[in-house]
Amino acid sequence: MATIHFLVICCLIVCAGFRFAVADYINLNGKWDVTNADGKMSVPGNVPGCVHMALLDSKKIADPYNRFNDVLNRSIALEPWTYSRKFNATKTLVTRSSVVLVAEGLDTVAMVKINDKVVGNSTNMFIRNVFDIKSAIKEGENTISVIFQSAITYANHTAMAHKYEVPPSCPPSVQNGECHVNYIRKEQCSFSWDWGPAFAPQGIWKNIHIEAWNCAVIRETSALAVKIDGSWALKLTTYVNVANNAKVKSQQVTVMSQIPNLGISYSKPVTISPGKNVPVQMVIPVKQAKTWWPRGYGEQHLYEVMVQLTCPTFEEKSTRRFRVGFRTVELVQEPITANNVAAANGLSFYFKINDKPIFLKGSNWIPADAFQERVNKTVLQNLLQSAADANMNALRVWGGGIYEQDAFYNIADELGIMIWQDFMFACSMYPTNEDFLKSVTQEATQQVLEEDGRRGVLYYGRYGTDKNATLYDDDYRKLYIETIKPVIDELDSTRPFIGSSPTNGDESMKEHWIAKNPADPLYGDVHFYDYTNDCWDINTFPKPRFASEYGYQSWPSFETIRSVSIEEDWDYSSNFSGHRQHHATGNEEMKKMILQHYKLPNNPNKTYEDMLYLTQIVQAMCIKTETEYYRSLQSSLDKNGQGKTMGALYWQLNDIWQAPTWASIEYGGKWKMLHYYAQRFFAPVHVAAFKTCEKSGLKLCHVTIYGINDLTQNIDGVSLKATMWKWENKLKPLNTWTIKKSYTQNAQSSIQLYNREIQFLLFSGKCAVQTSKCVMTMELVQNGTTIAQNVLYLKGFNEAKGIGEANVKVSNVSVSEDSDMKFNITLTNDNLALFTWLDAPGIAGRFSDNGFFMTTSTKTIMFHAWQKTTADDLKKALSVKVYNNI
Repeated sequence: MATIHFLVICCLIVCAGFRFAVADYINLNGKWDVTNADGKMSVPGNVPGCVHMALLDSKKIADPYNRFNDVLNRSIALEPWTYSRKFNATKTLVTRSSVVLVAEGLDTVAMVKINDKVVGNSTNMFIRNVFDIKSAIKEGENTISVIFQSAITYANHTAMAHKYEVPPSCPPSVQNGECHVNYIRKEQCSFSWDWGPAFAPQGIWKNIHIEAWNCAVIRETSALAVKIDGSWALKLTTYVNVANNAKVKSQQVTVMSQIPNLGISYSKPVTISPGKNVPVQMVIPVKQAKTWWPRGYGEQHLYEVMVQLTCPTFEEKSTRRFRVGFRTVELVQEPITANNVAAANGLSFYFKINDKPIFLKGSNWIPADAFQERVNKTVLQNLLQSAADANMNALRVWGGGIYEQDAFYNIADELGIMIWQDFMFACSMYPTNEDFLKSVTQEATQQVLEEDGRRGVLYYGRYGTDKNATLYDDDYRKLYIETIKPVIDELDSTRPFIGSSPTNGDESMKEHWIAKNPADPLYGDVHFYDYTNDCWDINTFPKPRFASEYGYQSWPSFETIRSVSIEEDWDYSSNFSGHRQHHATGNEEMKKMILQHYKLPNNPNKTYEDMLYLTQIVQAMCIKTETEYYRSLQSSLDKNGQGKTMGALYWQLNDIWQAPTWASIEYGGKWKMLHYYAQRFFAPVHVAAFKTCEKSGLKLCHVTIYGINDLTQNIDGVSLKATMWKWENKLKPLNTWTIKKSYTQNAQSSIQLYNREIQFLLFSGKCAVQTSKCVMTMELVQNGTTIAQNVLYLKGFNEAKGIGEANVKVSNVSVSEDSDMKFNITLTNDNLALFTWLDAPGIAGRFSDNGFFMTTSTKTIMFHAWQKTTADDLKKALSVKVYNNI
């Protein structure tokens, strides 16, 4: 989690498939020998992979995530390691005109040798290296070695050699991290973050292979969906590498592109010259293509494209396959005007997809594991499907991690999840010497051509930059505006570019890209964190045009923590709890936030587990309130011209390990309470209520209720109904009444349905004026069907009176008729049950609802298992926790 990022907006779509089919090819993935500097440690290791996992697989180390091992095993990252293996090459291959080694990703500082001859070096984890090995390879058996330096040592030495300090020097000590990470083009969070460990892995982290040819191959393909005269077209650029072979002089090759599902085939003859790379451009009309839409707005139509280069003289072909979706994306920044707002000013900040304004609902994505070889398609599918199931339509790939693998973007495209894509820079200034900028240019070029755009904010005074503002301002512009932006401008005109996040957008550009107040709510996107004030009070929050980061911490479940700890660790104030908490004072902040509205556990046998549960309640309620507030602002401005909020991306979706973080999904995929709440507060049709009180005078309190509709059509004949409950009356309501009858909720709008002093609400609900004794539920009803529902807690539970124990039990578990992986769980209950939490330790899956306020005597929940299980085993594993009883 961070307050400064460097980003672009990316919104679909090219997903790489098979990259090459060339004349000769040697796949070097598989088993390699992994050896330390003195040769005393040598183990087999997988490629793609890293040293830590090679040592773990050979049982030389224990699980790096267990207890304190992230620090105890730090020596692994401080030592140089070498990957080596043998391979055979045919005479045909070695006699080709061009023979290259393609290393998709080396992590990070590496020298590559073939048969003891140096063929290349790399210092950037994010680039694909193509090394000429023609003079080094031989027929028969060959040896390849990749010698890695310690990234930690390299970063420190580079920092010492730099002419001036590039801040920050080191992370806070609580992170147990490493220094000078901004001097190396490596996953920044691999040196630690406030939610993650420092392992600084070394290894060949992506595919590696040898290819050889006599004529030419396709190296990259850019496919941009554009509108021409109102019809779709595909602007296709194929980047061709030509062999340095005299025989290709004036050679004519053919580049053919096909979209099989649409029956489209185009060919273009191209004349090539030895050793000269050439971009081949085509503009292909695709009038019959169906439009791709974000989730909730239409279908996700995707089309396979095949591009093939044929060189007839040499009988060689090079092929690439990928998918494309046809959509337009526009970032709208227009002057804000409103007749009823005297101070209306600033600029809008929202996205149009296919000319339709879209409220972006989602979260922020971090790397799913510190060791990328463990992040397979199944892991990505589970996490992204979880985002989709929580009604998200957008994710921001955060800039301190990695450019994600093709599978991530493939799945997002299929699910209708838009990607706001950062360049991999975060929370730091960065060097701007010639070598660094050259490497970044190569990185940016490759990533844009892979259709992942990225981008930056400089705060005045952050890390002491105000002491030499001119120097750091110039560095900022030199890196992001003068180096990265021109690459995007040249290679991709279909995606909007912004210089940073948070940003004032076009207003920042007017200030030469560095805003004095980059968190101005009248412009751009805003990041907001506050762990002190009351998160139930919406006056705590800003009224931004777009909220791209906001969040609160919680601990993961006891099941998840138990997997990496022992009994002596199971205490909120244990050494382990302090070690896992990388956010300074984070554990104490969570405890203080609990005390604002809740009571601490009083069962000594369950205190630790109950504390974990309470942190999840606090997180869920805080993010719920804040997100609902942002959604309520999408159609309105306040007297200062603030509002018209069109995006809510909370921090963060997923976890990198088992620790207290801002995530809504635990490491391993288990949903926290927040994620179940997100499923509700991101629902397309929603109702939200807020209680606000004056802080002086009579301290009058008001209740405001909003109806929210993200659908593309109006909803007619809607009624707002409410039910008032008294805690001591158990399941018997005090009163049910209609607050607003038969109104129309316009498409893509938020409307205020109620705004009165709380006494009127209490009177209508027959609760007198005792907020401490009552609670209200509400629902939107159309034609007798509930289309949205919510709850408004009128008083904190530490002040509420009459809350008794709730006896919620599992009465039955049965296999669903839909699937043997789904189970119906019937609950019985005898009281108003707060934050009813179901758990099934040992059985991976998710519930259809969880953490809910139960007001009925029975309720049926569905459990979707992610592994084969039985109804009996599920029933044995199930447990139910309610706040009333802790």
